[in-house]
Parts: sequence; C-alpha cells; structure tokens
Amino acid sequence: MSATVIGAGLAGCEAAYQLAERGVTVELIEMKPQKRSPAHTSDAFAELVCSNSLRSDELTNAVGLLKEEMRRLGGLIIACADATRVPAGGALAVDREAFSALVTERVTAHPNITITNREVAEIPDGDVIIATGPLTSDALTDALRRLLPDSEFLSFYDAAAPIVTAESIDMTSAYLKSRYDKGTADYINCPLDHAEYIAFREALAAAEEAEIHGFDDGGVFEGCMPIEVMARRGEDAMRFGPLKPVGLDDPRTGREPYAVIQLRRDNAAGTLYNLVGFQTHLKFGEQSRVFGMIPALRNAEFVRFGKMHRNTYLDSPKLLDRYYRLRENPRIAFAGQITGVEGYVESAASGLLCGLETARRLTGEAPLDFSAQTAIGALALYVSGGSVANFQPMNVNFGIIEPLGRRVKGKRNKNLEISERSLNQIGELL
Repeated sequence: MSATVIGAGLAGCEAAYQLAERGVTVELIEMKPQKRSPAHTSDAFAELVCSNSLRSDELTNAVGLLKEEMRRLGGLIIACADATRVPAGGALAVDREAFSALVTERVTAHPNITITNREVAEIPDGDVIIATGPLTSDALTDALRRLLPDSEFLSFYDAAAPIVTAESIDMTSAYLKSRYDKGTADYINCPLDHAEYIAFREALAAAEEAEIHGFDDGGVFEGCMPIEVMARRGEDAMRFGPLKPVGLDDPRTGREPYAVIQLRRDNAAGTLYNLVGFQTHLKFGEQSRVFGMIPALRNAEFVRFGKMHRNTYLDSPKLLDRYYRLRENPRIAFAGQITGVEGYVESAASGLLCGLETARRLTGEAPLDFSAQTAIGALALYVSGGSVANFQPMNVNFGIIEPLGRRVKGKRNKNLEISERSLNQIGELL
C-alpha cells in the first residue's frame, strides 16, 4: 500500500503522518528548498506566520474543540504544538521555529515516509493527496486546471502582521495584562488616548500601500483583513476590532484606555512580539512610520514587516466529498487551505481526516462517520456541501456544527455542551 502527499505544510505533514502510522508507505513531495512560495521563510516543514496562529485552546471556542478532537485522534500537529507552546493566556501559542523543527523531525524520521524535494508539475499516478496550500505553484495549478477544466479556482488575499523586538518596546508607555485578567498577563498592551487614536487612524488610512497585482479591498478575506483596510471603514472600526480596549484597564490609571494595541509573544524566549490583528500590505517604510506613532512603539525595531499574498482555493462544494476526495476521481484528494478551509488548525484537521480516511480505504476498512455534531466533521461537510451559493474560506465555528436541539442558558454553557457531545462521539469512534 502506498500513497503520495504533495506539500509539507501543516495539512500535508498531518496527512502523511496519519497514512504512515497506519502502515501506508508515503512519498511526501516538497518543493523546498529548491523553490519557495512568497510565504515561505525557511526550509522547515509546517511553517507558521505567527506564534498564535493556532488560536484559542478553550472548549467554549470552536477552534479549541477542534484541537481537542485532533488530540484524541492522535494528531501530529497538535502534539507538536503542545510540546512547543509558550504562555498566551487561553490560547495555544507556540515557539514557531521550535514547532516547525519538531514537525519536520517527526515526519522525516518516520520509517514509512520518504521525502522527495522537487516541484510537482503533473499529478502522480495512484492515490495522492494534494496539500500544496493557498500558494500552489503555477506548474501544479496548470495541471489542476487541466484535471478540472469545467471548475473554477477562487482566490482571496491573506496578510501577515509585523514582528518587533521586545527590547525595543517602550514599557513606560505600555503594560502587561490579559483581557479581563484571564490567565497570566502574557500580552503587552499599548494604549492610545482619543487624540492619539484619531491621528493614528487617519495616518493609517492614508498610508501608501505596496502594489499587489490584482488587489482591491473587495478581495480581502474578512478574517485576515489588513489593518489599513479596517481603518478606512470608519472611525470606530478598529476599536471594535483588534484595538478593542474592553477588559484591558490600564493599571497605572485604573481606567479603560480609548484604544489598545496588543503585542503577543512570538517565541519561547520572549524576545520577539507580533502586533495582534495588524496584518498589512503597507510599504515597509510606511509601516515603520505609521506604527511608530504608537507611543510604546516609537523606537520599535521591526524584525519582520507585514506582507500580503494571494491565496488560491478550490470551489470545493462542487468538487469534493466529505473526505476531501474528488467526487469524479476519488484517488485524488485535497487537504489544507486549497480546499477552502481557513486557518492553520482547520488545515491540519483536514489533513488528519483526509489521511486517516485514505489509509482506511487502502487497508480495506470502512470510513469513520465524523458527523456534523463534531467540529472536524462539520468543517468537512461544510466544505463539501452544496448549500452555499457563494463559497468563501471558512474557519471552524459553532454555527456550522449541528445544534443541540434544545435551549441551554448562556452561550458558554451551550458551547460547552456541544463540545462535550462532540468529544463523546469522537470517543465512541476510537
């Protein structure tokens, strides 16, 4: 039994690992280091954009539920994340370099996985999982267009936030605190008064953007909106978004600031911090100038400026089944953001489900029934379902999970009951 996995991002590594753990011989093809996409910065597998890319770890949040399901299903990505986590309140944040190194080590060392470094220009024979991500190479994209001549590829734009050194942050103009004092005080908070906020918003809205072919504000995915686009949406848009001051009273004044920029640790050593919610495609000089208007960042040293790239994904409801396989050619499956799941956790989850079910099919076992009462099943059913007229990338959320069918007082209580039901169902499948 053998299979090919193309792409060694989170989804590809997870799919390859699930196959290999079940006795399938896997060739994992990765084009690095011979060739990189604009989003790649290292030769390691499973690169993350920021330390908090894996988001909440609480069962009252759908992504927290999805991660717990993956833990119980033996997911590689979550195991590596847990092993390299850094403090971040209720979130699962990791040391990005340590995380990628550990995933690379686990995959490379597996006796059933062979790594091949080359760009794929044609879809291989046999069973194959394509997990090449939202920046699939032009050569493979052309091959997919030949395979799917009657379907459309869709696209949106994704952006990464800047990272600054901890020692360059002016702590006389900032304070440590987690929202509502939840967990430990892992965030550096940079307050703005009304006048500072107005000046910052106006400068941000008027700042010069880097030229990106084909870009316009209408092409922005709402979950990764550039901060300058948000600034142009109105005076209070940022204050109801990433600059929300609620629950972040300044201990020096005892009052809630007018607006707050949060900085989150980006590595285990705590020497780097990223600007939470500050995805951007401003020119680098403009980022330094405008973000330097934030008092705590007036002398900030940027080790990475924000940048933006184009993401491509399939019109999956027309093409894929609930196991991420092509309906018309089930030997070919997809995993990760190319399917239209949005987010690193969701990408890894699709790789887990796709790899697990491909292995079960190859070994003659019946597929597992991940229902819409589970987060991993609901996400796959949403992506493969035909009920969405205008398909857009989707994060996991409780809205796509089957309701309880009865009233529960309080949103948190309701979400916890949904999570408990899901985890019980996952336990019955194991």
